Amino acid sequence: MKKYRLFVVITAVYISLSILYSLVGVSQTPKSKVILSTNPLLERIFPLEAATEKAQSPVMFTLEAVDASGKLLENALINLEIYTPKPTPWLTTDFPMVEGTKLLELEVAALKGNLEFQQVLPIRGNYEMLVKVAPLVANAFAPYQENLNFYIPENPVKYKYFAVVAGILLSIGLLGGWVIGGHEELRDGEIAPQSVRLLLSGLTVIAIVTLLFINITGEVAEAHGSEHDYKTENITPSVVKSQNLGVKIDGDKNATVGKLANFSVEVNDNMGKPIKDAVLDVKAIVLEKELTVFAYKGFPSQDGKLVWRSQFFDGAPHKVEVEVSNRQFPPIKVAQLVEVEGIQPPMLIRLISLFYLTAIVGIGMTIALLIQELRKRQLRGI
Repeated sequence: MKKYRLFVVITAVYISLSILYSLVGVSQTPKSKVILSTNPLLERIFPLEAATEKAQSPVMFTLEAVDASGKLLENALINLEIYTPKPTPWLTTDFPMVEGTKLLELEVAALKGNLEFQQVLPIRGNYEMLVKVAPLVANAFAPYQENLNFYIPENPVKYKYFAVVAGILLSIGLLGGWVIGGHEELRDGEIAPQSVRLLLSGLTVIAIVTLLFINITGEVAEAHGSEHDYKTENITPSVVKSQNLGVKIDGDKNATVGKLANFSVEVNDNMGKPIKDAVLDVKAIVLEKELTVFAYKGFPSQDGKLVWRSQFFDGAPHKVEVEVSNRQFPPIKVAQLVEVEGIQPPMLIRLISLFYLTAIVGIGMTIALLIQELRKRQLRGI
């Protein structure tokens, strides 16, 4: 009986060790993966700088689907999804309505196993990229997916701007606290010293002018948003047919900041059959700034189509342009105008920003009042 129990224990231990060894072996076995590279390098990438006149370019992304040995998986279908950083209510970005949303969704046929595209990154933070890889030829390899993350730091220029604004507000607070805390006796019938009354009157005028400026600029921006200055005569038609082929671009003509817009391009020959070997050069351009926010160059799917969903984070008119080329016919361009509706930040975000600005003024005023109080105590001691 004892020998039987000993045999059972040894067998159980052996089976447990075998299972553990197999699990460790599986975890250490090389797997297929997706390699991400960018141009410029990730540590040199900064988010889009809004309200600037200097030229800006999108980031070039390269995704390589490789097997366990590091060899590119040819004839692959790559599905890509990019998610923006999650909302940070206490430290918002330039485009708060874009936070925590899907920036891009793209599915392409990667004949050589790689995908190259360009995309402007609008805000700072941790981006998430979900990549799904499947074979175009059945059972060529096992489908898999990869979750990639990369961090984009804030633009250093923003810290300089903040330092300048904070310095100005702190100076205003110091000046106000110095005047209020100064030694000045009240005259008969006065509620507050004349210097304090002048300071409060000046602050009231500044507040009124600031509110008027915000309201006027808001109205101007809204009117500007409804009457954008751009030229439509240079926008090619959305459908072009020739003797050899027909190209058609279709999708949403109206988009909203923070939401995806749907687009598709279809390439057929004169018999209506899909053309698979055509090269598609896709670009999404902000018309007012002539800034390319998204670009892709590749091939259509087996049905001669390219389908993608993209978000426009700038509330301005965009042009989605596609150039189709092939060895058998000259390049053909199609384009579509997209009106993008901007969304004002929520009131909570505005109040938080106002709180920060007021707090800086309050800190400066508190420092000045403390200094004045120390001076008074020293004078009394003398």
